Amino acid sequence: MRTKSPQDGKGQSAAAPSPFPPIADFAFLSNCHTGALVAPDGSIDWLCVPRFDAPSIFGSLLDRQAGYFRLGPFGINHPTARVYEPGTNVLSTTWKTPGGWLLVRDALTMGPREGEDQITPHTRPPADDDANHLLVRTVRCLEGTVEIELICEPAFDYGQSPGEWTLVDGDRHTADASGAGQTIRLRTDLALGLEGNRARARHTLTAGDECYCALSWAEGLAAPANVAEASSELDATARFWRDWLGRARMPDHRFRDPIQRSALTIKGLTYLPTGATVAALTTSLPETPGGQRNWDYRYSWMRDTTFTLQALHFLNLDWEADEFIQFVADLEPNQDGALQIMYGIDGRRDLTESTRDDLSGYAGARPVRIGNGAFDQRQNDVFGAVLDSILLHVRRSDRLPRRLWPIVQSQAQCATAVWREPDQGIWEARGKPQHYVSSKLMGWVALDRASKLANIRGDTDLAATWGATAAEIKDDILTHGVDQRGVLRQHYDTDALDASTLLAAIFGFLPPDDKRLRGSVLAIADELTENGFVLRYRTDETDDGMSGKEGTFLICSFWLVSALAIIGEAQRARDLMERLLRVASPLGLFAEEFDVDTGRHLGNFPQAFSHLALIEAAGRIILNERIAEIS
Repeated sequence: MRTKSPQDGKGQSAAAPSPFPPIADFAFLSNCHTGALVAPDGSIDWLCVPRFDAPSIFGSLLDRQAGYFRLGPFGINHPTARVYEPGTNVLSTTWKTPGGWLLVRDALTMGPREGEDQITPHTRPPADDDANHLLVRTVRCLEGTVEIELICEPAFDYGQSPGEWTLVDGDRHTADASGAGQTIRLRTDLALGLEGNRARARHTLTAGDECYCALSWAEGLAAPANVAEASSELDATARFWRDWLGRARMPDHRFRDPIQRSALTIKGLTYLPTGATVAALTTSLPETPGGQRNWDYRYSWMRDTTFTLQALHFLNLDWEADEFIQFVADLEPNQDGALQIMYGIDGRRDLTESTRDDLSGYAGARPVRIGNGAFDQRQNDVFGAVLDSILLHVRRSDRLPRRLWPIVQSQAQCATAVWREPDQGIWEARGKPQHYVSSKLMGWVALDRASKLANIRGDTDLAATWGATAAEIKDDILTHGVDQRGVLRQHYDTDALDASTLLAAIFGFLPPDDKRLRGSVLAIADELTENGFVLRYRTDETDDGMSGKEGTFLICSFWLVSALAIIGEAQRARDLMERLLRVASPLGLFAEEFDVDTGRHLGNFPQAFSHLALIEAAGRIILNERIAEIS
């Protein structure tokens, strides 16, 4: 049960005074095994080791006593500037203090692979570069004199087990913290003092002085021995990201920078050992300020597959696309052959949800959830997402791998068996099942793509059978899923709008000049928006099993950009795209939702789906502009 907030009854503003930094003010670090969030004051407020879905060791994001790791100037909490080093996920923070200037570099480091990874074993072929299982931080005094402070206060298992510190061999430069069966090592050239559950250091730097600290969960707890080694680790990490980005196809266009940042974010949310992509780095960041709409997004959703493949292939990142499709091919289906709607990043099926009632939640938003209770829901859109992604991949490589054909058959058979049945819909509503139009639409996608894949394989009989079922689904949608004015409904028993019907444009359900498609897109643009940003649905019109309002959904807003571009509303598409890009975080990142009243981001962060939809929307606009140039 949720503890009542004093804000209950009138709603809590996303901009209410709070000790928690705004969600969009966090910086994102990644080593493609796990990720960290860095608050503006230089504190690591979220880090799970050794992988994305492990329990946190720094969890101040969800409770101010659940662990943090700060490195920065003593007594100064607001930096002058924070930027990513160009083309990387390496953070550079500049500080102005009364006595001078300071530069801090932070990264979860990557480097040339050395032997097998024993910390997070790979099922995919290991790449040339891999995670070092280190968080490395360096400090350089640029000018004057600056006193710096290091405070490392881990709290293992989501804050439940404060770290117990010991100096290693009596050396004040190396200390181990243990709790909940884990041990991490802090190594630094600063002199450490152990104060209860934290390690602390203070030191005065003058112009040209440098120092470092590194947190290790690597094999043998290996860590850099000096500042030169630490700087070398950071430089190698920057090279990794730039080399990776250099292999991508980046359009020479005004959207180039947001596309690059989105690509780096999506890669950073990819779990290298299996090729899976997590939906977001975090759990339980609220969709409603102070409310209950708090979910664990550190898992891999099947509906993300098609958008992931679209984005990766658009950027020419075919290696990552193949790794992801191989992850899908390895997944264990349910007894009926259907894939679950989501899996763990290691492919596990059981994501049983629990709550951590000992945590306050971000700005009082409770409960804090670990696991996701929607993992075993019936969501009939999953089949279309999987089969569309396979078709995208097959068309790219011009071959249908043998191991993918059984998946095509099973998902097409499942879609055929269930498309007439109600489900929980794309938004995982916790109300009663309905005949959601978007689920029927994705059933059509499933059979349409299966038919095309059967033709590629040379099985004309199956192609005809599946094509006929696709036609039957389309007819059912157009008969029962369109209201009297010719607009696609949320589900068959309502005239309410739902942003998921924008997928009718994106997946080619109807031609761009069809009056029903155009009417549906424009109705959402005009009636399901707040200040131009798109809502998933209106919560007072939808039984989603939850209470409270939610913010506008960024992915739906990017979908609207794509849909407007598809139906020929080029200027409206560009206008909305520019507005969306202007509300990115200071570091170019997007959460799940945007509160138009306060200008704050809401929901888990950074959100892969938002960045995937950004790339798709940008691609639609760029394609239209390129076609216009030659026509």
